[in-house]
Amino acid sequence: MGSRRLAIFAAIAFFVAASAAGQQRALTSRQAEALAAYDHALADFKSILAERRRQIETREPLPNLPGQALYLARVAVISSYKDLTDAMPSRIGRPNKFEIPPAYFDADIEPLIDEYSRLFDVMEAPPADAQNSATPFNDVVDLATVIARTKGLAPEHAEAAGRISLGLFYAETNGKQNVRNGRSNTYMGSFQTGPSEDRNGRRKWEAIKGEIAAIDPSLSARDDKEEARARGTDHRFNHWTNVRDGLMNAHADLFREIPAIVKTLPDTIDQMKLFELIQIVPTPTRAALKSGDLLNYRVSSPTVMKHLRNNSIFAFGQADRARSSATFREILAAMWLFSRKFEKAMAKYAELKGR
Repeated sequence: MGSRRLAIFAAIAFFVAASAAGQQRALTSRQAEALAAYDHALADFKSILAERRRQIETREPLPNLPGQALYLARVAVISSYKDLTDAMPSRIGRPNKFEIPPAYFDADIEPLIDEYSRLFDVMEAPPADAQNSATPFNDVVDLATVIARTKGLAPEHAEAAGRISLGLFYAETNGKQNVRNGRSNTYMGSFQTGPSEDRNGRRKWEAIKGEIAAIDPSLSARDDKEEARARGTDHRFNHWTNVRDGLMNAHADLFREIPAIVKTLPDTIDQMKLFELIQIVPTPTRAALKSGDLLNYRVSSPTVMKHLRNNSIFAFGQADRARSSATFREILAAMWLFSRKFEKAMAKYAELKGR
């Protein structure tokens, strides 16, 4: 009886092996190359995740820009998976909790992305002297709203400025205040600004400080307290002053365009995406707004396309990376990696308004 059972198991094993070998032989050269590239990228991603975890747990000094290798490894995994599903559509699987299109992401590796996020939480933790706010989300909305009012916006559109700016907070830091940056030694804080951007924002804020005090005396008084608290420190690690100066530097002047923007882009998440593009590619975004045909405005500069790819837009897979130009309609559609962050911002905004 035992020998018969062994023979059955041997036959099953042979059948499985033969079937797998047959499937392997059935792959085209393109499919085999895509599968090998994905397996290699996945192995590299697991390796760098394990290395960073070991370095953190053993308190080994981290390399400069410790998040860059992690980021590039994650990009390679998503890119090679998209190439694999392009070559083998049958590999497109079930939806994933990150709301990444299934053609770009295998839901089975969700735990690896969770570990990726945990490592960045450690690497980007605020410095010990960071000046937190007890109301970080309210601060973003209140500052953006009052700035919009100084630009002459009606209450409805000033509220839109607050809602959009909350989306920017989530896009830049996932709603975490005073964080550092694992991929840059320049951009820091709740709104991820560089030193020159921070100085420019402070200068612009001083120019409207009188108007702010007239519109909202209590907010102006809060600002005086935060300015005094941040004196002598890096203003980017005071949540209030970094949000304030980040908004003034890049976004305040464009708040005037919100009435036209909401007509062209009635979807709130699209509005957030557009303002995030002001962070990523400010010059072409402003040009697109001035063109009178925002959605069909095309960018073709290699430098602009590089900046987009460096921010997870047209970054995944050979087909996307081969693009030499794109309209803003196409750019907004390609910002799917931001959508989940903006959905969180919408939920937080509804919660704040509900209070």
